[in-house]
Amino acid sequence: MIIVNALGGLENPNLALVKPQSDNPVAMDDVDMDGRAIADARASGLTAVNVTLGYVGGPEEPYEESIRTIAMWDDVLRAYPNDLLRVEKASDIQCAKSENKIGIIYGFQNATMMGNDASRVATFAGLGVRVIQLTYNPRNQLGDGSMVKENKGLTEFGREVVAQLNEHRVMVDLSHSGQNTCLDAARVSKAPISINHTGCRALVDLPRNKTDEELKLVAGRGGFVGIYFMPYLKINGHPHAEDVVAHIDHAVNVCGEDAIGFGTDGSVTPIDDLNQYQSFLTKQIEDRAKTGLGATGERPDTYPFVIDLRGVDQFRKLESLLKAKGYSEARIEKIMGRNFLRYAKEIWG
Repeated sequence: MIIVNALGGLENPNLALVKPQSDNPVAMDDVDMDGRAIADARASGLTAVNVTLGYVGGPEEPYEESIRTIAMWDDVLRAYPNDLLRVEKASDIQCAKSENKIGIIYGFQNATMMGNDASRVATFAGLGVRVIQLTYNPRNQLGDGSMVKENKGLTEFGREVVAQLNEHRVMVDLSHSGQNTCLDAARVSKAPISINHTGCRALVDLPRNKTDEELKLVAGRGGFVGIYFMPYLKINGHPHAEDVVAHIDHAVNVCGEDAIGFGTDGSVTPIDDLNQYQSFLTKQIEDRAKTGLGATGERPDTYPFVIDLRGVDQFRKLESLLKAKGYSEARIEKIMGRNFLRYAKEIWG
């Protein structure tokens, strides 16, 4: 089975717990990669994952930070040539499967690094970036993020960037966007767009989740929607595997079975010592709130993962739960990766 994580990580998060914490809660100082991270990814059955590069937020200069992190991941791929394969076309996902490697998709979770120059899309596409999310939670020069109450939608510059993303065959990702930014982008884009990691607002009314209107429009135009393994799946911030399945099921009912997948927003390798992790998480959540990067529904007592759907068995457990829900093998294969592959062929060729 092809398994594609539409937004996730390939690292060992335990390594970050023994390093001094950065003042920037989303800075990528280096990649916490080791043999365990790769071994766990292989053991999980993962075929490919969209990893976050580039500037997300904080004091760094966005363009320079984005170039730096691309170079950093280029170094990682050179260091693990027998294990990792950079994905530039949909066929590379299939190559990763046949060659027993993990496909690495370069993706951004913010487009602030465009500055005021939409032609920078060509630069990043040339460097291998295949997914660009228009906004993070706050407002940027392209549009309003999910936490902006004014909900003004896509700006004129945002429309220019979308046009450039279409021209250079880069996925337009509307995760983290405000509702009107998402709707505007879906309507103006000449290519189908994606929401690579989200939940369903109809089930849990939090701004990081997408409304049925957004889901229907994206799917109706041939796009892709990935459901995350995040605290926003339950109003109390403590979701379980059954909540992931509930959001997938709702999205399938709204969008149809050909548009839905998953984007965990997490790594395969689990955190070993949750007690040790708690102080790390508390500071991270506090820093995100101070810098305006946080989202309603995340608190120091909410893990950024689903407690009973993590580790090397997470994808097999999701498959078994979907099967218990009555999903056919063919439908499960679509959700686990075939739908993303179909969408990738449409955008990347």
